[in-house]
Amino acid sequence: MNIAFVNSTHKWGGVKSWVVSFAEQLKLRGNNVYIWGRQPAFVEKCREKAGHGEEAWFGPDFNPVAIAKFIYEFKIKKIDVVIINVGKDLTTAGIAAKLLGIPLVQRIGLPEDIPYTKKVDFLHNWIKPLFLCPCEYIRDGFVKSLPYIKKSDTKVVLNGKIFSEHKLTVNRPLTFICTSQLNKGKGHEDVLNALARFQFDFKCIILGTGNIEKELHELCDSLGLADKIEWIGFTKDVSKYLRMADVFVLPSYFEGLPNTLLEAMAEGLLPISRDVGGICEVWPDAFSDFLLPFKSGAAEFEAAFEKVLNMSDEQILAVKEFSRKNCNDRFFLPEKVEELENWLLHDVIGT
Repeated sequence: MNIAFVNSTHKWGGVKSWVVSFAEQLKLRGNNVYIWGRQPAFVEKCREKAGHGEEAWFGPDFNPVAIAKFIYEFKIKKIDVVIINVGKDLTTAGIAAKLLGIPLVQRIGLPEDIPYTKKVDFLHNWIKPLFLCPCEYIRDGFVKSLPYIKKSDTKVVLNGKIFSEHKLTVNRPLTFICTSQLNKGKGHEDVLNALARFQFDFKCIILGTGNIEKELHELCDSLGLADKIEWIGFTKDVSKYLRMADVFVLPSYFEGLPNTLLEAMAEGLLPISRDVGGICEVWPDAFSDFLLPFKSGAAEFEAAFEKVLNMSDEQILAVKEFSRKNCNDRFFLPEKVEELENWLLHDVIGT
């Protein structure tokens, strides 16, 4: 197959990580993969991992120049299927695919990823894309949010990872890590307030950037955590920092199926998370004490952190090994890519 991925978003997030990992595996399986994006770091990563990445200019919705550019690229590369993400992709690359008669797949990251408008209604009913969702929670919410979408127009393929084979160890002081964007609703305040209550020795690494970055730094300083928190900012090498940690913390108030969770488990970290979105669909039963109720605050996170801090090195190491094995058993990336490839071949291109 000749597969095109198009992503017009500005910042790095879970969807971009998904594109890079699935595109790389699809290429390894003998497919030709082409990727267009707006963010230079994303394009560079695609070139490195999948062999192609090209910066694209999208302009306003229905931009004739962008549409013409995609028509040209899709024709010369003999694209068989186009996979897009947000509405801007739909109004440019999506229209180009429709005009060329190329099947279109729109990946949905959250239940209400695409708000209902007459414009979206028109485009979906004209282009007739199929929809790819990373979990049942997202598919069910998406179908409810757009009344004209049928469940038969959707497909669920869980995110996948290749587990790391590096030797697992336990850090002392124990090291926590957060990799979510530093935005409202991601719950970093609860983590900082929980950590500030401890007498235990610990370290916390926080990756990412966002619109409340300054406020979080100020909160960190006011809580006396400046010597305990390491702020990394944006990085393309998340795995490097995950391997420095023991406990992955996901305190978000809203998620679909976060790529970051599987990424952390693949590196052998114990996850602690708020129960949101589709997380419960992939959460190991053995870690039930660390999946916190949605309304949990700093006190609940503090209690979960304290459980880990009181564990022996042998107990923590066993938990980390189980986390990595669970990811390999249930979310092995090549198997998920094969599932996607079969769907594209038989149900998308074959229709």
